[in-house]
Formats: sequence, C-alpha cells, structure tokens
Amino acid sequence: MSRFQEHAFSGQKALVRVDFNVPLDDQFNITDDTRMRAAVPTIQKILSDGGSVILMSHLGRPKDGPTNKYSLSHLVAHLSALLARPVQFAADCIGSAATEAATRLLPGEVLLLENLRFYKEEEKGDVGFAEKLSTLGDVWVNDAFGTAHRAHASTAVIAQYYPKQARFFGLLMEGEVISAERVLHQSEKPFVAIIGGAKVSDKILIIENLLDRATDIIIGGGMAYTFWKAQGKMIGNSLCEEDRLALALDILKKAEEKGVKIHLPMDSTIADAFSADAKTTNCESFGIPAGWMGLDIGEKARADFKEVILRSKTILWNGPMGVFEMEKFQAGTKAIAEAVAEATQQGAFSLVGGGDSVAAVNQFGFTDKVSYVSTGGGAMLEYFEGKILPGIDAVNA
Repeated sequence: MSRFQEHAFSGQKALVRVDFNVPLDDQFNITDDTRMRAAVPTIQKILSDGGSVILMSHLGRPKDGPTNKYSLSHLVAHLSALLARPVQFAADCIGSAATEAATRLLPGEVLLLENLRFYKEEEKGDVGFAEKLSTLGDVWVNDAFGTAHRAHASTAVIAQYYPKQARFFGLLMEGEVISAERVLHQSEKPFVAIIGGAKVSDKILIIENLLDRATDIIIGGGMAYTFWKAQGKMIGNSLCEEDRLALALDILKKAEEKGVKIHLPMDSTIADAFSADAKTTNCESFGIPAGWMGLDIGEKARADFKEVILRSKTILWNGPMGVFEMEKFQAGTKAIAEAVAEATQQGAFSLVGGGDSVAAVNQFGFTDKVSYVSTGGGAMLEYFEGKILPGIDAVNA
C-alpha cells in the first residue's frame, strides 16, 4: 500500500494539483472528460477519510490573464455530477477569494480554484506564487501526471512549503509512475516497443533510451519512410526527414550492435494524395512509386507486427501506424490495438501512452483491454527518454 493510501486525511485540507485541461466546444461543453474522471478516485479517497479537497488546475493557454473561454467555472457542473456532491468555485486561485473559500471549507466539501495560468507566475515557477498557493492546504497532493514534466509553481516549486510527510502522489500519478517504472526498469522479456508517428526527430531520444532495454522495436507511421530512404529505398512522396537520414542509419547500426531487432513495415497502404478520398493500393514500403505516399502500414506489416507483439511479455506503444483519423488509413493502427489487447489477455503487461495512441485505443474500444493507458503524453515521452520529471522529483525529494 502506498503512502497516499495509508494516510488518513481526516480533518485535513488537501490541496490537490489535478490535470483538468479538457477540451471544450463553443458552448463550453466538455467533449472529453477522461482527465477529470481519472482524478475522481484520489478526490474520493480524501473525502471518504473525512478530509476536504481544494483542486487546482490549468486549462488551455491563456495569453492575457483571466479570460472566460479558459475559466474553470465551466467545469463545475460536470465535476459536481462526477463526484455526486456540490463543488464550490473560487473566482481566483490566490488572494482573498481563494483564501476565504478555503478557510470556510468543511470536511467532505470540494473547492475548485480558478485557472492557475491566469497568472504568468505559474509557468515561470515563481516561488512567491507557489508560496501563496501553499497556504491554502495542510497537505499537497500531485495527481497531474500530464504536467509532471514541467517545473511549474503548482507542480513542483510548491513542494518546498510542505514537509516530506505532507507531500503525496495521488492515485492517478502513482499508477502512472508504477506502470512506467515497470516497463522501463522491471520489464519482462521479450520487450517490444511500438513507436509510431510522423517524425524520427520527435522520437529519437525515446528510441535511443529503449535500445538498452527492449528486445524488439517496431517502427511505423510516417517516420518509417525516413528509415527506408536512409537505406537507399524508393519511398515516392512519403513523409521523410531528409536531415535525419544519417541518424536513422545510426539507430539501425546501434540496434544491431546491441542485439535489438528493429522491425520496419515491409508493405504500406499507399495513396495518390493526402486525402480521405484518395486512390489507394498496397505495395512494398521500399518500392513506392513517384507520386504516391505511404499513409498506413500494409497487410503483411500488420501480420508481421502482430507476430512480434504476441510473443512479447512487455509492450510499450507510443504513436499510430498511419493517418488513422481517416478511415481508409486506420487499419494498421487498429490491428496494432487488437494485437496489444490479445497479448495482454495472454499475460503480457502493456502500457499505451501519447495522445494519438490513447485516442486510437479509445476510438477502437480497447481502453479496458490493455494494462495501462497513460494520461500524460509529453510527460510519458520525457520519462521514457530517461529524463527526471520535476513533478515526480518534487514529491520524492
């Protein structure tokens, strides 16, 4: 049992950093409440102990201070429904409005503060701003893995105002850290990393870090064509980072030296335009004719990759296999989701992370069929690149 689970919050005011950066439509309706639902178990644990909860979060990227578009007041009604109790709202996150509302808060009550990023001091990691926030709660709980890679006032700097025994990971953050640690440092072999997306440059650090850990690395998505072109192959009009060709060759060489098998898609679904209604056909990924581009992995690649995934004991998936937002080019990503789910059912541990991969498992209905779905795209990437995340370090320090 973790420190958070063991701690009795009775009579305490818990200042909880959550990630409520959720998408809103033009009428301020929440279009995806995944991040809010993910924070509920942490909030409920504190409340059931007899504590009260003060929630702080950011929403969007407000440029010029308070703006109605980015007000967390739009979340109050839905949060009240999720928690099955009324949620109070403070029209500021510091100052008298916040202090008075926090002071009046009784055990079992919930208070949501206004958007932290209405103050530039939040992203600057301002010490004075962090200190003002810290006066609102007896204990500080960081449950915002999505912002753990940022040294912001509420995610890291604030920790110094709480003794170690009053700093906690929430249940969501705990789950993220445990799952990531299991993959990165306690992985059972064979360990396959499935890396997709458009650019090698976005994933280079994660691939290099995994060369010391994985037995197999599957490379799909647009970045695969840079690897094919680096080997002198014809890729037509497919996406390619010309300035990363030498880097791709270097990765292939390092992998060979370390005994890590790199799997590239042997065939692709190709199109004559980047369009949902383009003409399509299937061909070898290393012989794509001029005027055509690879927009998904092909049938053989799907079968090859499935075979690798099904024999693995640990699976990390970050990035789609193609332009899965268009129906014509989603078969590859869906096939990977199916294979990861099947391998999980057979006893493998699977971690899915990164915005597009998470969107894919949600879209295809596999969220409950993998071991863990990470809520933190950028944070998870940096964690797997081997970086120290300020939000994690602050609790452990």
